[in-house]
Amino acid sequence: MWEEQLKECLAGGILRRQEPMKRHTTFQVGGPADYYAVPGTEEQLRRLTDLLRKEKIPYYILGNGSNLLVSDQGYRGVIVSTEELAGCEIRGTKVLAGAGIRMNRLAGEICRAGLTGFEFAAGIPGTLGGAVVMNAGAYGGEMAQILTKARVMTPEGETRELSREELGLSYRTSCIADRGYLVLSAELDLSVGEPAEIRARMEELARRRKEKQPLEYPSAGSTFKRPEGHFAGKLIMDCGLAGFRVGGACVSEKHCGFVVNDKNGTAEDVYRLCLEVQKRVRKAYGVNLTMEVKILGDFC
Repeated sequence: MWEEQLKECLAGGILRRQEPMKRHTTFQVGGPADYYAVPGTEEQLRRLTDLLRKEKIPYYILGNGSNLLVSDQGYRGVIVSTEELAGCEIRGTKVLAGAGIRMNRLAGEICRAGLTGFEFAAGIPGTLGGAVVMNAGAYGGEMAQILTKARVMTPEGETRELSREELGLSYRTSCIADRGYLVLSAELDLSVGEPAEIRARMEELARRRKEKQPLEYPSAGSTFKRPEGHFAGKLIMDCGLAGFRVGGACVSEKHCGFVVNDKNGTAEDVYRLCLEVQKRVRKAYGVNLTMEVKILGDFC
């Protein structure tokens, strides 16, 4: 019954059944979602989420899948992709962009406009919406430094505009997930710079990432949050876990903060490996590593 209603909400847009989530996550693992929906407009997104809440159908909002581990059994509900909400408008030093725009594409647009301040984010493998939710950061920069406001949809389907202060941004978190908000767009405030210098800085950071991070393998970036007073990667390395493997997943020898899928691993391999890493670090140092990667679906 509600499948026809889903189609009506999307007004001829994309709706797929039994969509393999390994196609939509950077770990390249994950079983099928019951439905995979791609709204083409904010209004379609609002109608769709209203329906899902009304019918009590589980759903998950997906950006680039770069911070997500989906079970091999898949997801019993609707995956809602924001990939079509990817517009970008630049006025002076202000940048207004949709939640679904990928960070590398946004970095290119900003560079061509001769604006600086976003270089740190160029290599973050996600969307702007996810970066706002997680207050994403790298190389001394983070979204809180350049974000002025975000438009969100509340669980009741209302649109609100939140200032940087109202977003409650702190280390790799914000108020958005706790309040059940959905990011629609965000505004950034940058500075005027020279495109050639901006591009050179982006290329330098890309080179540093390639040297220090296992970008040649599927992963979700830094797997664990940085525990206070420590570095997750160093704790893992000091436990002798560099190269430690469960099935096709292993702790990267290049950077122990990364769990990678290097031999056609499964989601269960990745999950069990993370649990073992947490257990050994806790036993050796009394430190609880919290996963930065979100878990979706059922695991053993």
